[in-house]
Amino acid sequence: MKKLLIPIIIFTGISINAIAQVSSTNKLAGIDAIAEEKSAKELKGDKYYFVYSFDKAIDVYSKEKDLSIEGQRKLAKSYHNMNQNVQSAEAYSKLISTTIGVVPEDYYNYAMVLKTDGKYEESNKQMDKFVELKPEDLRAQDYKANKAVFSNLVKDNGNFKVEHLNVNTDAQDFGTSYYKDKIVFASTRTNKLMPKESNRNGKPFLNMYVSEVETNQLKTPENFDKSLNGKMNDGPASFNKEGTFMAFTENNYDLKRKELVVKLEIYFRTYADNKWSTPEPFILNNKEYSVGQPALSFDGNTMYFASDMPGGFGGTDIYKISKDEKSAWGKAENLGNKINTEGDELFPFFEENKQTLFFSSNGRFGLGGLDIFICAINGTQIGGVVNAGFPLNTQNDDFAIIVDGKTNKGYFSSNRIGGSGDDDIYSVDILKLDIGKKIIGIAMDKDGIAIPKTFITLRNDKGNVIDTTTTKGDAGYAFLVETNQSFKLIGHKEKYIDGDSITNTFGEEFIVKADVILLTKEEIIEKKIQVGSDLAKIFEFSTIYFDYHKYNIRPDAETELNKMVKILNEHPNLTVELTSHTDCRSSKEYNQKLSDRRAKASADFIKKRISKPERIYGKGYGEAKLVNGCACEEKVVSECSEEEHQKNRRTEFIIMKK
Repeated sequence: MKKLLIPIIIFTGISINAIAQVSSTNKLAGIDAIAEEKSAKELKGDKYYFVYSFDKAIDVYSKEKDLSIEGQRKLAKSYHNMNQNVQSAEAYSKLISTTIGVVPEDYYNYAMVLKTDGKYEESNKQMDKFVELKPEDLRAQDYKANKAVFSNLVKDNGNFKVEHLNVNTDAQDFGTSYYKDKIVFASTRTNKLMPKESNRNGKPFLNMYVSEVETNQLKTPENFDKSLNGKMNDGPASFNKEGTFMAFTENNYDLKRKELVVKLEIYFRTYADNKWSTPEPFILNNKEYSVGQPALSFDGNTMYFASDMPGGFGGTDIYKISKDEKSAWGKAENLGNKINTEGDELFPFFEENKQTLFFSSNGRFGLGGLDIFICAINGTQIGGVVNAGFPLNTQNDDFAIIVDGKTNKGYFSSNRIGGSGDDDIYSVDILKLDIGKKIIGIAMDKDGIAIPKTFITLRNDKGNVIDTTTTKGDAGYAFLVETNQSFKLIGHKEKYIDGDSITNTFGEEFIVKADVILLTKEEIIEKKIQVGSDLAKIFEFSTIYFDYHKYNIRPDAETELNKMVKILNEHPNLTVELTSHTDCRSSKEYNQKLSDRRAKASADFIKKRISKPERIYGKGYGEAKLVNGCACEEKVVSECSEEEHQKNRRTEFIIMKK
């Protein structure tokens, strides 16, 4: 299964020869300049390639000694689509030996063919060339970031137990979904009385079947519902928890349009009065692109799906869409480049109990073909994407996983070696799954009252900023983090002293709770914080501020610093730590250097005027500790006023005991 959103070709009275006649007419008219450079034999191969008759295209292309570079590329792709990877690799090798007309994608496709054939070292050489030519490509970046873990991916680390199912046939059997206590899947197994032939692969079109579950195996399947089986492909499907609402993939085959290429669409049906309703089309169905492989939430109000609609990253991307209060579908949300690449991301499934997204991709670093990937999702926050590794993934296509979060059992599909032929369904027991942990908490005062709009910074045990967020009305926050790590949470809010909380993810629990408590300056004084053993006086130093992009000491700041100098000279055992900060504008690297300069300028002013200058020390924090949530997102500048930004350009002082 190379790409599941490949459109189906419909012949509406137009044969290969008829198409050829149209092309010949164009050529004679001087319209098709490219075709004019090709031989008649190659042009014939192009016609077969266009209608996905890859076996016939191979037969024609392979007999032509002087293929154009485009023809050589199509020959290589045709071999790959027919699972003839040795021949495909030979064709790609010949293709890239040509210096003129070779594009970066040729190296990438060659690498994928080699990987599917298990030739990983050779595949990496081609990927290295692809990275050199297209370093900004998301697939190139993912390859560079993950190739070092390949040796771990190919090992069986005891994470999954996989079992082939007896229900499989030599037809395509794939795309399982939960339907009440049963399993529904798509299959090309034929009804001998009413066979349906596919123009693309010569096999019957897909129908939906339902099976009862017996241990991990599926019992003999039955046709799910005859009213759902159209003239072409139907399925896979997805259902709400009650099994009363379904979304399913179907071909858009309105023959009246007399179009050759038919896209995939999503339709919905509701079960009432002991029957399924008439199909209702998805609002994003469009003859210009495909939408398919829906995955519904328990309540049926949210759906993940795959599409090659314009505006994505390339290939097919995964999207999320939800219904509004009027039960109308809202705006589709692309899950972004943490999930999607320029390749194909397919078959999403969101496991709600553990808030985990499963999907398949041939664009992310894997073992070959489509691999299954896993990540945690918390609202709009997406955790690290993990390749499931062997035995869930192989050098072939592994896809369409569904999981019951309560039992840690599920099903997936694969065309791996050792199956019944073509795509098969496998059961999976998830024995171990490490996709990180979730830290949750509330920003609150000493009485437990929530403090909304608190800026929370998450740091690792080395002090590096991992993530930031600003709490909303409930003052709650959540971070997706790695396991077996220590973290520090810092809460920052105007008129409060920074609060912090130390936590770790070494335990077994997926959710780790860590609240942050903030105190006002008055509350600090009320707690009678003493400085030194014989000191009874509480000192309160005022924050000083800086101009935009400056680190020189302003006159108003000099006044406050002189007050500090006087106190430090009066109390020679007093030690002070200072922290310097910037607003969010400019890059994080620039702001870090600027805050370091502000810290040094502030400390130097005091050191020159006190005894024991080592008593004053400080550190710059860049833009990591904003007091008011005026953060910038990459190149998007915050809309905060200059007055609000000024509050962040500061140096603060903390009295340290000695």
